[in-house]
Amino acid sequence: MTNASSLERRLRAEITGDVLFDGFSRGRYATDASFYQIVPAGVIVPKTMDEALLSLAIARDEGLKITPRGGGTSQCGQTVNDGLVVDLSKHLNRILSLDVEGRTCVVEPGIVLDDLNRQLKKHGLWFPVDVSTASRATIGGMAGNNSCGGRSLRYGTMRDNTLSMEASLADGTLSRFGEVSRDLSDVEAGDSTRALFRDMLDLGTREADEIAARFPKVQRRVGGYNLDALVPRNAPNNMAHLLVGSEGTLAFTTKVELKLWPVIRNKALGVCHFGSFYEAMDAAQHLVKLKPIAVELVDRTMIALGRDIAMFKPIISAAIKGDPDAVLVVEFAEEDQADNLARLKQLGELMGDLGFGWTNDKRKWGGVVEITEPALQSGIADFRAAGLNVMMSMKQEGKPVSFVEDCAVPLPHLADYTARLNEVFAKHGTSGTMYAHASEGCLHVRPVLNLKLEKDVKAMRAIAEEAFALVREYKGSHSGEHGDGLVRSEFHETMFGERLVADFKQVKQRFDPDGVLNPGKIVDPPRMDDRSLFRYRPDYRVTELKTRLDWSAYPGAGGGFQGAVEMCNNNGACRKLEGGVMCPSYRATRNEKDVTRGRANTLRLAISGQLGPDALSSDEMMDTLKLCVSCKACRHECPTGVDMAKMKIEVLAARAESHGLSLRDRLVGYLPRYAGIASRFAPLANLRNRSLLLRKLFERIVGISARRALPAFRNDVFVPPAASVGPESGREVVLFADTFNRIYERENLEAALHVLAAGGYRVHLPKPSSGSRPLCCGRTFLSAGLVDEAKAELDRLVATYAPFAARGVPIIGLEPSCLLTLRDELASLRKDNDAKAVSAHALTFEEFLVREAEAGRLQLPLGTVADKAIVHGHCHQKSFGAFKPVEQVLRLVPGLEVETIESSCCGMAGAFGYGADTYDASIEMAELSLLPAVRRADRTTLVVADGTSCRHQIHDGTQREALHVARVLAMSLDRAETNSASPAAKETSHG
Repeated sequence: MTNASSLERRLRAEITGDVLFDGFSRGRYATDASFYQIVPAGVIVPKTMDEALLSLAIARDEGLKITPRGGGTSQCGQTVNDGLVVDLSKHLNRILSLDVEGRTCVVEPGIVLDDLNRQLKKHGLWFPVDVSTASRATIGGMAGNNSCGGRSLRYGTMRDNTLSMEASLADGTLSRFGEVSRDLSDVEAGDSTRALFRDMLDLGTREADEIAARFPKVQRRVGGYNLDALVPRNAPNNMAHLLVGSEGTLAFTTKVELKLWPVIRNKALGVCHFGSFYEAMDAAQHLVKLKPIAVELVDRTMIALGRDIAMFKPIISAAIKGDPDAVLVVEFAEEDQADNLARLKQLGELMGDLGFGWTNDKRKWGGVVEITEPALQSGIADFRAAGLNVMMSMKQEGKPVSFVEDCAVPLPHLADYTARLNEVFAKHGTSGTMYAHASEGCLHVRPVLNLKLEKDVKAMRAIAEEAFALVREYKGSHSGEHGDGLVRSEFHETMFGERLVADFKQVKQRFDPDGVLNPGKIVDPPRMDDRSLFRYRPDYRVTELKTRLDWSAYPGAGGGFQGAVEMCNNNGACRKLEGGVMCPSYRATRNEKDVTRGRANTLRLAISGQLGPDALSSDEMMDTLKLCVSCKACRHECPTGVDMAKMKIEVLAARAESHGLSLRDRLVGYLPRYAGIASRFAPLANLRNRSLLLRKLFERIVGISARRALPAFRNDVFVPPAASVGPESGREVVLFADTFNRIYERENLEAALHVLAAGGYRVHLPKPSSGSRPLCCGRTFLSAGLVDEAKAELDRLVATYAPFAARGVPIIGLEPSCLLTLRDELASLRKDNDAKAVSAHALTFEEFLVREAEAGRLQLPLGTVADKAIVHGHCHQKSFGAFKPVEQVLRLVPGLEVETIESSCCGMAGAFGYGADTYDASIEMAELSLLPAVRRADRTTLVVADGTSCRHQIHDGTQREALHVARVLAMSLDRAETNSASPAAKETSHG
């Protein structure tokens, strides 16, 4: 397809939503969470359902295939095709109607499950098909896949909770699919729809015996079409259940009516430990007799990987005892918590009856760790939900591959099945990871393979054939949760028999005679191991490329840069809309281009030559990364550790080398070099802020938005009062006076000195070991891709601070982005012992104070300053686990209620918020939660933010002044001193 294509021209003329036909955009939609890659002819993101249906009509008229797409998290290749992809997730995501009393709702297919449940929660309701991808999975995608979720033991599958659907047939006919009588006397529809329903019910009658004989007798059976919905014994028949699980191959869904349930109010978890994986699997059939709502498996591999992931390490420590081979997380959720606790006690007794004990030998070692604390329960749920990504966090070339991912077998056979499956893996030279739904006999099983190698592709094929043979033997389902797609559709004849597969084809032909709706899935699929459809095709190559940072933890070209980029498995955790920070730009725009996954895919395609020569430093790549605010949230919150902020530095460096620097990049990057001079001529340097004409001129020439006031330079910059301050006998610390606080907000540094000296610390402010310029972390240079300049600044800093670090002196910083550069990028630029020592001793102001307080060394006489403070955390604080100390330190202030604003990035992000081309996105990010929260706060409430950028954004958006924690503590010290000096205080003390 070319830009001049008839299809594109017609779509652009008729559609107000995004029409994407460029190579970069098509590449971003070429993959999902499977190992396949098929580049579409084009993508549209319709604003209304009428636009979506119009695009279908135009594509049909142009003879193009149509594939609907939601979150793009399919693990079997359901959402990739070479026709027109229709992304419903950005705009078509509303609740259309809600019946609270009747517990039903009607939604558009693009609504995300978590977003739906957030809106339902205030009514005491939820939709309980709680898939692990709930933060990005759309209801339309879940219906197309017949999703199940972890609690299907009680609530059933998507099919069980779908009441009706409205959809467009391939010819454009809009029809309602719901419950019907066998004679169709209750159906209000046109002749074509009635004839279609009649044909389907007749097929159900004709094939009832074959369906009863061949369909697996397990709940988690989502393979093929749901022909069992058509048989007479299920009358009245729900025609929507034929669409559920059809993967977009029969009709284009426009509305879904859902059955809702009361929210879970009380829970209790029992983490059952086992010294033997086999014994864990064998125990599952007994544990379900206590009627839990879920029994979830976590195996040894997942536990070990979780211990290496910062966000999960404390959860593992709290929930796991000893060294189990596997644990089963058993969840009870009855209305009465006393009932849950009683069942938890019964669970411990049952484990004892089964012969397990903490002092037994390995085979029967085990017991129950009871979890009743809600926060820990949520943490365990998050860890289990992240299971796929945790498994994919292996940094080696081989990764756990999804293709026998979710076979389901009857529970009595689960232990034997898993044991035999591991033998199959070993036979082919690999091992597997297993986790997930033990309660349903449906484990997420992934052998570790490198699909860039032909031998591993052949092994995958052999494992699939042998695994499915085992499933057949146990009368299970080869597709228990994640659907068919390109992976499993080929095996339907083996599993269902020739006759039922012929029926599947008849259904597809009757609904879609021209084969335009997502072909290649369920019916007439390609071979699952057709490497021409793989993300890593036989000709996939990444040529050697120059990189500036250390990527040696990963394999591949560019010193491991290739491997780091390829860590993205497309599961889409970065598409979450609430909770944590990642990904702030996506939350503002809802564009695939502006999410970590989209950027990682673009990088992978660029370095492998699939986007043309010099794609890495191209304008299109810069546009892809334009809204990345380098918040580093993905570094912490992406379970596979895709660090887009670090990757962006590499792209900026390549861009600077090939295209040079813009004037704006020079002004931002070299700020530490000219800040001292600018401060001497502050009135002149600040003239731009006071003149509308200069603002507009500056915007035109430099690209700085006229709507922003730049931080004001001042004559009285911070100058260390002495080389050291505080008691000579005090414990030593170094205070890092960063450029931003030194030049713009000296009060913060003075407040920190006051607090540290009052606490009895000897504070060193050493002069640079070389040169007269103050020390700098190089952060601004990194933001412009000037890695060599950043390293030069860090070299000066390390040389100055290394002698202190060598004797264990803490290095304390106030600006999170600057101080944490010493714990992040410094390690990517230098590997020597001096750099490691400086990095190891670098602490934020609050981290240091909390450490001292916990050791009993912090003595600060603090007074009351306010009743309440609301706190916004800097993104880098959150990424490095350095935000909790902020809350802890503020709670040292007497009488101060501390409330954390649940916010993502403030949107200012260094120079990002000042750009003329990024200003609007900056404000959108801030308006998601931060600015509204500040506006709601009482005027007597303190607003606290450690980041210089964050404080400026808060001021610009609300006209409220935000304070650094150091200033709050200094105010508290002053208040205590004033109170102690007052006559009333003296009278009291003498009394």
